[in-house]
Amino acid sequence: MNITEIFDLTNKTAIITGGSSGLGSQMALALAEAGANIVICSRNIQACQEMSDLLNQQGYQSIALQCDITNQKDIENVITQTMGKFGTIDILINNSGTSWIAPVLDLPADKWDKVMNVNLKGMFFFSQAVAKVMKDQGGGKIINISSVTGLYGTDPAFLDSVAYNTSKGAVVSLTKDLAVKLAQYNIQVNAIAPGFFPTKITKVLDKTTNILLSKIPAKRFGNENDLKGAAVFLSSKASDYITGQLLLVDGGLTTNL
Repeated sequence: MNITEIFDLTNKTAIITGGSSGLGSQMALALAEAGANIVICSRNIQACQEMSDLLNQQGYQSIALQCDITNQKDIENVITQTMGKFGTIDILINNSGTSWIAPVLDLPADKWDKVMNVNLKGMFFFSQAVAKVMKDQGGGKIINISSVTGLYGTDPAFLDSVAYNTSKGAVVSLTKDLAVKLAQYNIQVNAIAPGFFPTKITKVLDKTTNILLSKIPAKRFGNENDLKGAAVFLSSKASDYITGQLLLVDGGLTTNL
């Protein structure tokens, strides 16, 4: 196979949770441009439909589905409808996430549970359900979205988000364990840890922009193209011999701490 064929996603189908905005929409567009059929799902069906319509207007194939990833019935519905429409599920990008900012001594139990349910529990059960389909198909790709904040502690004056950081660290462990357990089915499981991109979740960091930029060797935040290559790479045959790995896309931030 030549290099173009190795990265080609034509006739592949990708489910992207939280794919209607932010990093999810960037990765959805990237996979569509590489040839994949795209399923956008999240709790906000209107936002999903808007993103799906945008992809369809550009000549790509996409559907929008409502899904609360903490609800296994919703997950099964997404899988059933995806299979009914496209016939395969080749790629899953677990991108849905939430956060809660609060001092570590004051974080309420229900907010801890909310973050863990979305960022970890939902990721596992979506992966589990999709892996059953991929096993029968003979393989597939699962990409989990972690974060650089899951790799080290953060000064509370900068980012007081202990539940989010903990969940994103756990995503790395989940990725490695799933990679080992699913390798026998030719399913590759990898993770991406984005650095700081302008999104709704990172809006809280506006007040520390200058401090943060001083720590990033690239001297900028991630842009609308910086995750596209990583997403296509880990979704394609180019990564067939790569599993259980964490790819950092952070402008060098974690090399300068």
